[in-house]
Amino acid sequence: MKFIVKIKHTVFLQLLAALLFSLWPSSPAQAYVGLCCAHCGGNMPLNIFGGGIPETHEFRVKLTQMFMQMGPLRNGTTDLVTDTLLGTPNGTTSFAVAPREMRMYMTMLGLAYSFTDDFALMVMTSYKRNDMDMVFNAALTSNAMGNNPTRARGFTMHSEGLGDTRILGKYRVYANDTLAPTRQVSVLAGLSLPSGNINKRFTRNPVTGQNGTILPYKMQLGSGSFDPLFGLTAQGSTDPFWYGFNAFYIGRWHENDQGYEQGDEIKWDLYGMYQFHPRALVHLQLNGHWEDSYNGLPGATLFNRNGLFMNGAFLSPLFDPNNYGFTKLNLTAGIQYQPLPLHIMELAASKPVYQDVNGPQLKEEWRIMFTYYIEIPTSRSRRYTGTQAPPELGF
Repeated sequence: MKFIVKIKHTVFLQLLAALLFSLWPSSPAQAYVGLCCAHCGGNMPLNIFGGGIPETHEFRVKLTQMFMQMGPLRNGTTDLVTDTLLGTPNGTTSFAVAPREMRMYMTMLGLAYSFTDDFALMVMTSYKRNDMDMVFNAALTSNAMGNNPTRARGFTMHSEGLGDTRILGKYRVYANDTLAPTRQVSVLAGLSLPSGNINKRFTRNPVTGQNGTILPYKMQLGSGSFDPLFGLTAQGSTDPFWYGFNAFYIGRWHENDQGYEQGDEIKWDLYGMYQFHPRALVHLQLNGHWEDSYNGLPGATLFNRNGLFMNGAFLSPLFDPNNYGFTKLNLTAGIQYQPLPLHIMELAASKPVYQDVNGPQLKEEWRIMFTYYIEIPTSRSRRYTGTQAPPELGF
């Protein structure tokens, strides 16, 4: 697997280098208005949640495919070998089954519309697929042999389906110019709706009696609660450079139908961009993410003992709500390209540079994101074909 990842990484770097070389201008870079509308800030990384304000009376559609690799286990800032956690469950240092690595595939769709120069409404949802490789202790290995002798040492947990849906309003509180600001600040507020299933069950477990019991928290598809969202963005530009800061809070203020709460989250992003060609730019980001530990157990664990050993200890660290939450810092690099007017493609790769987890839990190893972005003017837009130039332009 690592050999395949290295090959993909090498091919990615070669393709990126070829694209940069083909687009690099032969003369010094000129000042550009950006790849998207100047009103929205001109340039902004497409992977940042809630980023940008569409041009007034225009729609914005954003489709993102993300792949994330997780593993190995970590506790605090120290990596762990999965086998060291396997043994007779005691709920703290020894478990019947523990994760080795995880792969997450997420397809995200976002739609935004700007009603005025300062106010936009955004809706975002996702489709998730989670695959987590698990390793058994000796007792469960023996139990699984009769059901699946070729995979007796472990199995792959699986879940997939629709994630939560977020509705967000964004209001621009400051801009140094209405049509093409080089400085602007916006506030965001909204709500995350619990459209993601939190009752996903085992379907591939070779251990007798485990299929049909509830999957751990990490394998569920949403929070299960109505979660408030608050954010702040600040953008600036000095052509051909663009920069900004983004901060976001997601509150988990009440229990879901299963009887537990996910942890509150705070995310922030600091980015810089360089537009080296009228149709292309590169960017570098520093992304922070803090998540609190979870609170409470699902009803299937409390009343049906799903995820518990006969002595009441957790079968896996994944069933313990205290083994969730982290402080993480990522470095992200990407490239944007405009294949057609009002269309933008972005390829970005992210790698953690610091992770402190409330373990034991799987750490993030890397992620890759590809985004396709489209702006759709309506008949009321300044940029709609056939309309006159706005009077602010003076012609």
